[in-house]
Amino acid sequence: MEKEISIWKPIKIDEKWLTVNTSKLDDLAPSWFSKRKQLKEGSEEYEDFLNKLKRQHAIETGIVEKLYDLKEGITQTFIKEGFVESYLQHGDTNIPPQQLFAYLKDHFQAIDFVFSVVKQNRQITKGFILELHQLVTQHQSSTEAIDTLGNLVKVELLKGQFKKHDNNPKRADGTIFLYCPPIHIEAEIDNLISILTDLENKKTKPVIIAAWFHHAFTQIHPFQDGNGRLARLLASLILIRHGLFPFTVKGSEKKKYIDSLEEADKNEPQSLIDFFCEVEKRNIQEVLNLKLDATASKKSLEEIADVFSQRVETWKHGLQKERLDKINNNRTEVFAYCNNALDETESELRKRISEDVAKIYLDKAYPESDRYFWFSHQIVDYAKLHDYLFNRTLPRGWFKVAFVLSDVRQYQLVISIHHYGYGDSTIAVGAFLEFIESSSNGKSKTNGFKRKGQNNNTITSVPLNIRPHIISLEADISELKPNLKSFLQDTITITLGQIASEIR
Repeated sequence: MEKEISIWKPIKIDEKWLTVNTSKLDDLAPSWFSKRKQLKEGSEEYEDFLNKLKRQHAIETGIVEKLYDLKEGITQTFIKEGFVESYLQHGDTNIPPQQLFAYLKDHFQAIDFVFSVVKQNRQITKGFILELHQLVTQHQSSTEAIDTLGNLVKVELLKGQFKKHDNNPKRADGTIFLYCPPIHIEAEIDNLISILTDLENKKTKPVIIAAWFHHAFTQIHPFQDGNGRLARLLASLILIRHGLFPFTVKGSEKKKYIDSLEEADKNEPQSLIDFFCEVEKRNIQEVLNLKLDATASKKSLEEIADVFSQRVETWKHGLQKERLDKINNNRTEVFAYCNNALDETESELRKRISEDVAKIYLDKAYPESDRYFWFSHQIVDYAKLHDYLFNRTLPRGWFKVAFVLSDVRQYQLVISIHHYGYGDSTIAVGAFLEFIESSSNGKSKTNGFKRKGQNNNTITSVPLNIRPHIISLEADISELKPNLKSFLQDTITITLGQIASEIR
């Protein structure tokens, strides 16, 4: 039996949207905006990074819309090297190469056009939306529609025109999703743009504007096809205009993306906001881990000498003293907060786990400690695993939660706080678990490595699926604390589960 769900309601924005939590992005964004000030137009490394983002958007937007499939290997090659047909091998895609590259070209031109529109300070208008649709569907000649008998048929795609007939998709279970009827499209697009202008004038957070606009656009569903691609492009334009990055949904993220949109359909926007924040944070983490060399484009001795003089002069005159003081103070506050949070957790665990079961104790080393450098090799391995640079030239420290099960068997969870990437204002809070086993006769029982000062101990790493928590030391530390506390609690929870799973 068919079930109809009305997705479209007259477009508006209410208090739920305006009071969502954006801390997942706010925790890190200040480091990016600080680094952005250091970038000069035409920086080779940064331009290459942006072109990779554009190619990623061009590829993934078609995968999400099922225009084509691409294997992960060729996807990464295309992102890194460009759309070169000779890289394509048999079985890498499910459509003819000529059609694939036509789609990729259209999608790349569309996202590249969005970047140029931002530079021109061109506003989103009804005419611009139609122009963008024409551009992104250049090589798409048809789309699917449902005829009067309920059959799925191919029809000619209207390019750069709003839909003339209903396009209400039906799922396999018979559910029909009802979008805005054609007769209301023009008025709803006018309303959408009017609310957008008002939100911009009120200085609403860009990620909220972009997510709301994207969702409202998909509810209207103004085109016969290409609505998802247009929604992501228009959201990207809003984000880029505010110094952020394109909104790119990976094929592997499609379910989470659709689920968050459906939650927003029920006027529960937090999941969609979280998803937008996670996508932006992913891009920011990547650019913060990118070495942007201001001297790379300098060719002569005179040019290099000028850069050298400017940097040394800035350093000597303490022009960044206020900023550096803030970073140092915030780093100290992060350590203090983690110490308090872990102290509380240790006390709670001791109440629930008797000493007969396991002895639990907390150890730590702040940046000024003579033990700060412990676990350096493990941090290097952890950073490699999660594909970022561990900046060992800047202050770091650690916390260790030990779970002693017996005289010869214990685990230690190490929570490392260290600097992330090439900048000085971004830190990673990472976690790794080690199993320590010693034999009563003084001989190692299994293969592993020994750390100095731990004779007769065998230490092996235990895989934990915990990605680093990345935060900016230029943010408001009080606003960072809730997410940091959640990370620490989740880490302890995962660790206890892992240890329990290994006990036989």
